[in-house]
Amino acid sequence: MAELLVVRNLVRRFGDRTVLDRLSFELDAGEVCAVVGPNGAGKTTLLRCVVGADRADGGSIRLAGRQLVETDPWVRASVASVLDDVDFFPDLSVREHLDLLAFGHGTPDAAGTVERIVAELGLDEAQDQLPATLSSGQRRRAALASCFVRPRRLLVLDEPEQRLDVAGRAWLTRTLLAERDAGTAVLLASHDPELIEAVADYHLEFGDTEPGDADPEEAG
Repeated sequence: MAELLVVRNLVRRFGDRTVLDRLSFELDAGEVCAVVGPNGAGKTTLLRCVVGADRADGGSIRLAGRQLVETDPWVRASVASVLDDVDFFPDLSVREHLDLLAFGHGTPDAAGTVERIVAELGLDEAQDQLPATLSSGQRRRAALASCFVRPRRLLVLDEPEQRLDVAGRAWLTRTLLAERDAGTAVLLASHDPELIEAVADYHLEFGDTEPGDADPEEAG
């Protein structure tokens, strides 16, 4: 195992409130870390800092030994994420959006990959629709598809099970296990104990104590 993601002494404050207090952990290639805890404990803030959507007030985040900077083309080619504010190109259909991501990131067999992911996520009938016309469930599946049509070394997912039906959650479990087996590192926040039990190698516990004091615990 090689350390892929290394977070050291991460601090994030909002006014007088410290949400992340010297949080440190490591994530190896082919490892899944589940971030667990109640809403408002700082899980989403951590994920946003890791992908560069939010800026930490202190500490460091390194990916494969390099400082993680969201605007770095190498980082953008290595990290795929689904957070709570996914953007779509408003004038592109679902299929056009996925094609653009796959071809733009140099995905091998981009057209075939998009075709497979669209089918797996049940987006066949919605693939020609514009984002504004999608239901919340279709929008969530389209967001997940945007990750899995791209090359990736690190997946960062914020409650990816949201608005998925039973079949969708089974697909998600199988896919995350396949990602782990392929050597992708996965950092996800989730409230689904069955998903966490099935895929996570360890978890970071966010609770009543300061998140920075939480040590990685073996899952299961």
